[in-house]
Amino acid sequence: MNASNTVYLFTRNSMGDGPAALQRTLVDKFLTLTIESGEAPAKILFYTDGVQLACKGSPVIGSLKKLESMGCELVLCQTCLNYYNLADQVEVGIVGGMSDIITAMQMAEKVISL
Repeated sequence: MNASNTVYLFTRNSMGDGPAALQRTLVDKFLTLTIESGEAPAKILFYTDGVQLACKGSPVIGSLKKLESMGCELVLCQTCLNYYNLADQVEVGIVGGMSDIITAMQMAEKVISL
């Protein structure tokens, strides 16, 4: 499986279940190891509170910028950004609509929800 045909989906600003600090650590570790693998996914999609990962104050902005520089497209849900009053705090990626997210998932060979 080629990672360039894969889409990652973040619907939360953390990963897994457990203490909040552990969940945030897991996101950071996952993105760092993805970068180190040299295989960036085609896209990373963010909706619901997952959009917070790409906004001011997120501890993973640097990793997301690195993935973007590797050719990974980051797409944030505009409706979600507006809901959380974060539209003016986006640090990385592009703002899109739910139709962009649906299209990306339909075009992907594999979608991984994290």
